[in-house]
Formats: sequence, C-alpha cells, structure tokens
Amino acid sequence: MTRVLVVDDEPQILRALRINLVARHFEVAVAQDGGAALREAADWHPDLVVLDLGLPDIDGVDVIHGLRGWTSVPIIVLSGRAGNQDKVEALDAGADDYVTKPFNIDELLARIRAVTRRTAVQDSEPARVQVGGHVVDLAGKTISGGVRLTPTEWHLLEILLRNPGKLISQRQLLTEVWGAKYLKETHYLRQYLAQLRKKLEPDPARPVHLLTEPGMGYRFQP
Repeated sequence: MTRVLVVDDEPQILRALRINLVARHFEVAVAQDGGAALREAADWHPDLVVLDLGLPDIDGVDVIHGLRGWTSVPIIVLSGRAGNQDKVEALDAGADDYVTKPFNIDELLARIRAVTRRTAVQDSEPARVQVGGHVVDLAGKTISGGVRLTPTEWHLLEILLRNPGKLISQRQLLTEVWGAKYLKETHYLRQYLAQLRKKLEPDPARPVHLLTEPGMGYRFQP
C-alpha cells in the first residue's frame, strides 16, 4: 500500500485529503507543521509527500530542502501561493509537481497517481515510449515513422520522457541540456519544444503530450 504524508496547517484540508486518500487505498499520515513533517518522514518513510508551503514554523521550501538532503521521495506542493516565483522556487528546491489552492480533488488525485506510477517504473525505465502516433526508442535513439531529431532535441525529449507526468522546471532543463550559464535563455526551450511538437504531436498547435506549464516548466503527459 502506498504511503502518503500530507503536510498542511489547515485541519479541514488534512481531514478531506485523509478521507479521499484512504478511500482509494492509500495509507495516510498527517503533519501540521514543517518540524513534524520532517520527523514523520524520517520515522515513517512515506512513498509520497503532499506539502503546503505556508506552514507556521518552517517555510515549505525549506522543508523540501530538508527532505532532499536525504531522500528522493516524490513531493507534490499544494499551496495557496499562486505566483510563478513561488512555484519556480519550490520546483528548483526539488518538488515534483505544484497544485494551487483552491484545488480540485480529482486533479490532485490524478497528479498523485501519475507521480506514484512514475516512481514505480523508475527502477525499470521503459526503453520504448509512445508519444502520439510515434514510438520513441530511448535506448536505440530511434523514432518510428522515420522521424529524426538533433542531439539537443534528443537530450531535451529524453529528460521529459524519463519523467512521465512530472513537471520539470525551466532551470533544470536549461542546466541539464545547455549548462548553468544559460539559465536566462528560456527562449531556447520554447523553440526546441515547438520543433519537437511539430515532429511528434498530431496537432502541434494543441499539444497533448509535450505540455507547457507557463512560467514554470514542461511536462510529458503519456
């Protein structure tokens, strides 16, 4: 059974999430502040953390840093902070996804399922990934239908495909593909994602697999 640690200082949110997650056969623990969250994570070793940023003792971003010091457990931020800078800071600290309050419970549950699926297959990463009408062979670096990619396009696509459902920040993509000196060159990402969509999406103007999260980053939706 998947263990989920929910961290929020609002009792009604803790109660609602506990009820909904238990009903879907998750094992749930809760914490109302950052200190309790770090202790519970160390003692209980959850498979997933749902984390509010506005905690009474420690800022949620610092909790993310604290967790990332020793664990790669997936973290979904659930926060009333809707500004792009807050989202970017949380993602750069190591969060896997970001959902803004007020939230739709079905959307949050879908994000939780996506993250747990991704985690479950990390140890045996798929060599072949379906993207629209194409099959991408990550090991052989080939794509069905004779689609050809440049080395940079491959690098960018591979990061996204190896993290299905995960929101990858602009900073992470720029650093991994081009290097730390290119953190301001966000137009590179727009240009290359546009090229990938032309080659892989059935309708590049309305992508369903290679998605942009404005101001934050990009996501591969299987």
